[in-house]
Amino acid sequence: MNESGRKIRVVVAKPGLDGHDRGAKIIARALRDAGMEVIYTGLHQTPEQIAATVVQEDADAIGLSILSGAHMTLVPKVVELLREQGVDDVVVTVGGTIPADDAPELKKLGVAEVFTPGASTDEIVDFIRSAIDERRTLAAQTS
Repeated sequence: MNESGRKIRVVVAKPGLDGHDRGAKIIARALRDAGMEVIYTGLHQTPEQIAATVVQEDADAIGLSILSGAHMTLVPKVVELLREQGVDDVVVTVGGTIPADDAPELKKLGVAEVFTPGASTDEIVDFIRSAIDERRTLAAQTS
């Protein structure tokens, strides 16, 4: 929960034409079971739809699940749209079949972490919790 007493809110999204969402649903369930509020967008979401959902839901974090290979196109667009709307405090994570060489580039764009196949649900839950706690601490210190 955050300082207002609400649960951590995470948007789990499947951008692009990727039609496989089993992994995203497993992650969504793990986050929910860990006490987070999860908003799952469903398949075939545009970056614009995803950014709008993050804003409307006042999300603390977003998990983009991409298996299609389009991560270097879709992730920068989502990050750019969030910034254009003044959303710079959301923890952005990406999961899926992401080549190791692309992870540093995604992090330069503002992605907090990249999870590849084999990452445990506990690892993902722990990362999101600690990243949000860190952002809250920084926000409290600057306000």
